[in-house]
Amino acid sequence: MSGIANGTRPAPAAVGNAGTDLGPAAVGNAGTGLGLAAEKVRVLAAEHAAGADADRALRREVVDALRDAGFARHFVASRWGGSEGSFAELTSAVMTAGEGCAATAWCASLSAYSARFAAHLPEEGHHALWGDSPDTVVATALMPVGRARRTDGGWLLTGQWAYVSGIDFADWALVCAVVPGAGEGPPKMRFFALPRGTYTVRETWDSVGMRATGSHTVVVDDVRVPDHLSFDRADMLSGRNAVSGLPAHNVPFQAVGGLTFIAPVVGAATGALSAAAATLTGRKRGQSGELKVVRASGRIDAARHLVLENAGVLDGRLFTPEHMARNERNATFAAELLQEALGLLVGAAGTGGLGEGQALQRFWRDVTSATSHVALQYDTAARKNYAAVLLGPED
Repeated sequence: MSGIANGTRPAPAAVGNAGTDLGPAAVGNAGTGLGLAAEKVRVLAAEHAAGADADRALRREVVDALRDAGFARHFVASRWGGSEGSFAELTSAVMTAGEGCAATAWCASLSAYSARFAAHLPEEGHHALWGDSPDTVVATALMPVGRARRTDGGWLLTGQWAYVSGIDFADWALVCAVVPGAGEGPPKMRFFALPRGTYTVRETWDSVGMRATGSHTVVVDDVRVPDHLSFDRADMLSGRNAVSGLPAHNVPFQAVGGLTFIAPVVGAATGALSAAAATLTGRKRGQSGELKVVRASGRIDAARHLVLENAGVLDGRLFTPEHMARNERNATFAAELLQEALGLLVGAAGTGGLGEGQALQRFWRDVTSATSHVALQYDTAARKNYAAVLLGPED
């Protein structure tokens, strides 16, 4: 364990396993440079992690580093200056950043996936978001809790959306709202893109973990949104993109399977492993502590393999019901493994690891908070679909 204690990072796990034929496309594009940039983010984020946790906001230096690294432009089309990167490369880069600070990695991941969602906008909407820069940061609220009604050339939008991570420094917000159905039909749901200044932010995020994500509430009061800044939620769910033919812009929502949220947690757990190992020196080191650390490391490595497998499924475009349901299962099971790993690491480090100045207690709080996300729960994200794969449809 001396290598981990000294900051040596484990080698990335191979994508896929014997039970899943991901094919050569699963390796992804390694040419965007995001991996090297993420290593620099990791170092900087670790330096500022304690301060960001205390302030409940990422430091400006870290926000700038995320933008410069290319997370926000990772899925943006090259015609706007974007990277057109792969899921595998993004996942590995997010994990790397998470080793330094879970909140930083969370915001990095969401900025990339939010741009992928926004790619469903009409062409004029692409120009509005990325015409000046591919590094536009978008913060997304996925839940359809607002309401919109038709007006001339657009929509009139009202609502409040909680838990919008990264909204403090986002250039745009992407929110979902219910709109009237046609005739007697049921209501439909649409996404609406809003530039900063057209919404207000209420500072409501007070979680004990992931404090620096700034996951506050976006408030919109009768704001007019033109047609080119809106798209049908059904298109995002199905993965149909009428504007862009890029593979990453045509992925069913189910296939992502919580990847957006679990990748930062794998990185944070790896950082926690290093932090715990650093406490087990001299007289503190014993068989009990060693056993806990070894058991935790196995869970973290297993979670990493499962999460990278999910990225390989997306890059390999294996959008069968079996693969998509497995991705959901992988993400939720990885969350469970990482919760267990952090419990073991805290047990190994003892009281000393829970001191206010210790990185381990911050990673522990962050992993506990992050894995409570609805996308990482069995009942809401995996049970029904993967049970149907294993057992067949319900009678």
